[in-house]
Order: sequence, then structure tokens, then C-alpha cells
Amino acid sequence: MVLFCRGVQTNAPTCAGRPVCLPDRRWRTQIYKLVDTHAHLDEAEDLDKALDEARKAGVVVIIAVGQDYESNLKTLDIAERRNHFVYPALGLHPWSLGKMNGSKVDLTLRQIEDNIEKTVGIGEIGLDYDKRVIAAADRERQKEAFKAVLELARRHDKPVSVHARYSWKDSFDMVKESGVKRAVFHWYTGFSSVLREIIAEGYFISATPAGEYHDEHRRAIRETPLQNLLLETDCPVTYGREIKYQARPSDVVRSLGAVAQIKAVAENIVADKTTENALRFFDLPGRIEKA
Repeated sequence: MVLFCRGVQTNAPTCAGRPVCLPDRRWRTQIYKLVDTHAHLDEAEDLDKALDEARKAGVVVIIAVGQDYESNLKTLDIAERRNHFVYPALGLHPWSLGKMNGSKVDLTLRQIEDNIEKTVGIGEIGLDYDKRVIAAADRERQKEAFKAVLELARRHDKPVSVHARYSWKDSFDMVKESGVKRAVFHWYTGFSSVLREIIAEGYFISATPAGEYHDEHRRAIRETPLQNLLLETDCPVTYGREIKYQARPSDVVRSLGAVAQIKAVAENIVADKTTENALRFFDLPGRIEKA
């Protein structure tokens, strides 16, 4: 089969000698049923176009994640308007804490609990030890907020989507100690030692389009069994090195292609297993037939 890389024809999944460029979505000959398990749809510039494009690419479910009170409101509205395609997960992101006082944090926690029956998960939540984030919200304040949302997840038996930049061990330890049964450490780039603990606990990591080129993320994908793997885009984040692009939910096909290439496993096998994982992880209603 002839493959295309960002519009450049090639006979193998390589580009300029690098095995990281995958088929452009416009040239794919096989469509698989996929789940984007982590998307910031409230930040989309043209939401309707992005969602319609995702359906055409084979996306059957999108988990829309929130970050703070306002983001959660928008996420709930989007999920209501795109019922049975978009499912909400409400969150309290460590990046948002620096702009929130204590009363706003409490308001957001109440918002999450008041709407818990409408959600399929809690996220995006977690810890971020980047110096710029810590300057706005120190480690103890982040841990306090993280502990509170983890308690909500445990009490209501909801899965969590965890942000763990430079905080992999602390994030894992807090999730495990909370008693939360289902957790995904999204866009994981951390230590292999912590990854082994994540896998042993039955938790998940998620693969993003950065799997096309990011060494630490590619290594994490390689070391994670398919039964512990989900796909996501984290849209509208910007990906790429030489050529940059702003992600949309349809770019989950890039995540799929990256996982298949890294693991040397057929795309249909990766698609079937990660979609099965996602439906079970988020306890989504009904069944989606295999592609």
C-alpha cells in the first residue's frame, strides 16, 4: 500500500529516514472505530467542524475534559448538545489553581460533585512540578486540591484523568493511596520505574500524537501493554517539530498509527483493543461494533 506523510508520498512509514511520520488522515484507506479519551473541546475554535471531521475519521466517542469552573460549564454544555458522542469529565487542573482563591476552588469542587451523575469521569486533575506552575501554586496547594478531587472520585466510583508533569511518583502514590480504582496518566513521559507501578496497579496511560516523535513518550508506549493503553489527542495542543499543527479530535488516528508503529502491531488490533479499553474504563453505555 502506498502511504502518505503530510502529503509527501513514500513506500514505508518513514519520512527523511525517520520512522515517525504516519499516513495523513486524508489518505487513509481503512477507518477504525476510535475513542479520543482526552480532549479540551471547550477550547476548539470551530467545534462543529472539528466534531464532524472526527466522525468522518472514525471517532465514535470523545471524552471532553474540564480544567476549572468555567471550563467545566462549557464542557457540560458541549456534551449535552452532542449527546452520545461527547461525554464529559469535569476537572480542576493544577494550572488553574494559581488563578483561583480558596472559595473558587471550593465552588469548583461542589460543581463537580453536583454534576457527578452527568459525568463519565473526573479530570483533568493532578500535579505539575514545572517551576512556572509551582510559582503560581506550590506543591502543597496542588496536593490539597488533588486529594480533594480524588476523594470525590473514590466516593462516587469515577475514573480519573491525571496530569502528572514532573510529578510522576507523587501523582501515582496519591492516586493509589486514595483508593481510586480506575486512573489514566495521560500523555505519560515519566520514569519507567513509576510506569511499572502504574501497570501493576491496573491503571492506564494514554498515547498522544507526540508518539510520532517524542522519545520519552515513545518509550512509555513501548513499555506499556496494550491492555493498559488508551488513545487521546489533548486537543487543541500543538504537536510536531519540523512541521507543527494544532490537534483536533480526528488526530487520534495519529496516536493510533504511532502506537502501531512503535509496537509493530497492526492498526486494527490496536484500534480494537484501545477502544475496548476506553469503553470499559469510562463505563460507557451500550456497545460499539468492531470496525
